[in-house]
Amino acid sequence: MSTPRPAWMTRLQDALAHPDPEYFDRFQPPEEGGRESAVLMLFAPSDEGGEEVVLTERAHHLRSHPGQVSFPGGSLEPGEDPVQAALREAHEEVGIAPETVDVVAELPPLFLSPSQHVVTPVLAWWPVPAAFQNVHAGEVHRAEMVSVDLLLDASIRFTTVHPMGYEGPAFEVDGLYIWGFTAMLFSRVMQLAGLERPWDATVRRPLPERFHPRPQPGTQSPSRQEGSHQ
Repeated sequence: MSTPRPAWMTRLQDALAHPDPEYFDRFQPPEEGGRESAVLMLFAPSDEGGEEVVLTERAHHLRSHPGQVSFPGGSLEPGEDPVQAALREAHEEVGIAPETVDVVAELPPLFLSPSQHVVTPVLAWWPVPAAFQNVHAGEVHRAEMVSVDLLLDASIRFTTVHPMGYEGPAFEVDGLYIWGFTAMLFSRVMQLAGLERPWDATVRRPLPERFHPRPQPGTQSPSRQEGSHQ
């Protein structure tokens, strides 16, 4: 049975119609340059009540962000817009059929300076969620539907501290360590939707060593900019 969008998604859609320029200006893309990408923030009804969100853990052998938790997504192909790219990537990575997804809105593009990606988050609702069918083992280690209510629980939230200076919100649940761009974006969307709950940002934990950057010839150190890691 198809489940209608929750009320908070309507509030979020209204909030996105008038985004906070002070927040989004910090990630304003340059006039030229940057690799266009998109991610799908896909929410679905939970059997236990409330909502869940689709998250993936990137394959551990990848050169870029191995093992990191992210929303399904990737670079735009020629002729694609962000919605088309986000839906295609979700289908390729975790087998979600595009025609089953109800696209709600696009967030303003966000510029991630270390990777030089211009990322457009696509907010969507999955009214009749299905089991993940064909996780792309070459790119995705695991895919999960994670309870939104659980992610908003203050007991699993903290500030992660990168050895190169980045600090930002983080979550740890069901073996998933969620930080960087993904944690920042989820936190901001929950704030705009009016779902955010108080949590203690003074609880600080060092970023696990497995997420420390691997030195690459000719690359620069990551910045302190919030959300600089995906």
